[in-house]
Amino acid sequence: MSRIVIRAGGVLTPDGLLSDAGVIVSGGRITQVAKNAELGRLPDDDAIDASDRLIAPGFVNGHTHLYGMLSHGITAETMVTEFSSFLEDFWWPYVENRVDHDLVRATSAYGMAELIDSGVTTFVDVLEAPNAIPGALEIEREAAEKAGLRAVLTFEACQRVSPENAELGFRENAEFVRAHNGKDALVHGMMSIHTLFTCDKSYVRRAKRLAAELGCDIHMHLSESVFEPDWSLEHYGKRPVELYDELGFLDERVLASQCVQVVPREMDVLAKRGVRAVHMPLSNCEVGGGVAPVSDMLSRGMLVGLGSDGYVNNFFEIMRGAFLIPKAHVQSTSVMPAKDVYDMATARGAAAIGMPDAGRIEPGCKADLITIDLDTPTPLNEHNVYDQLVLFRNPQNVCDVMVAGRFLKRNHRLLTVDAAAAKAELRRRTQIFWTGKQEETQHV
Repeated sequence: MSRIVIRAGGVLTPDGLLSDAGVIVSGGRITQVAKNAELGRLPDDDAIDASDRLIAPGFVNGHTHLYGMLSHGITAETMVTEFSSFLEDFWWPYVENRVDHDLVRATSAYGMAELIDSGVTTFVDVLEAPNAIPGALEIEREAAEKAGLRAVLTFEACQRVSPENAELGFRENAEFVRAHNGKDALVHGMMSIHTLFTCDKSYVRRAKRLAAELGCDIHMHLSESVFEPDWSLEHYGKRPVELYDELGFLDERVLASQCVQVVPREMDVLAKRGVRAVHMPLSNCEVGGGVAPVSDMLSRGMLVGLGSDGYVNNFFEIMRGAFLIPKAHVQSTSVMPAKDVYDMATARGAAAIGMPDAGRIEPGCKADLITIDLDTPTPLNEHNVYDQLVLFRNPQNVCDVMVAGRFLKRNHRLLTVDAAAAKAELRRRTQIFWTGKQEETQHV
């Protein structure tokens, strides 16, 4: 297999910007990072001139809901007043409960195009569609593998619909993990539950035991708004983290998303137990959940990544949200510097989802990288590179996207996904979905 040698205008390494440098990729891994003049040369090399571009780690979208695109622009005859109303009066009846196999397929197909175009090379999708199981995760897997993206897929099991559906949720995850984990493939699975207010204590314990038996991570939404802490205090006399800890749920195999309304003593427990987290700055605004104390979690040494939550999928916008919103919230420009945000979107985010050899441009790491054009209106240098990337670049500036040494986007053109066809199909199905006239759910 020939090597890929990319000579670029610079490389964003873990130590910062290395100008006039490039990489060598072989066997799906980065084998060399060096100044262009120092890169080796073999007769069969696939040599690429990227002198007008910066090589950077691909982004890690640590939490998304691909089916969430069905709600982009939707109108509903309901008045949402707060978080519980958002779920009970809008999200569950208008969106989540109505997703079937065909809609999983359509949202997954176009979702891959959005992810690649935005420079995302790895994503975690949490499917919340009780009437789309069994078999929904396999549909997502097929789309991800066709697109060439690295993915962790999971179904968010809970007791909200029925006891039978609660068991089916466990089975969907367990069968997927058994089929795909440990196979050195791009796509694998993990266990997931929803929240304490949709899962009783026995169900939470069973989910954790099943994840341990399967040898996989487990995910839950945690305190996305004040609703869950208030509910937990009313029903159990404890805050959510305290209850999870009492149940023996918290450890280094747990991935907690949102973590908006967590108090200092809860963050202390999360950090002590090695729990990893994913922050969704823009969707937290959408549901009125609040502003997550991300800088406090980082200061405790927690691994925290970034996610879109299936809301705004432009990953540069998500980074900007993570950079700007906390500054306004605490009225200080010192919190969440651009480098911290970029680390959450790449290396820290990769580690948070259990992939410590991704999200970095250095020898031995997965060859999941992007190139970004250097045609900035003001100079990009080693002092401002993170600010320039986080604040002033966008998906249209992502020239190339590579996963495991394979180009998914080259010279601004998607190679593995027909974005136009996927968009047309999603638009057609969404129009039917919005009118409420779609056919009865069918498992195909």
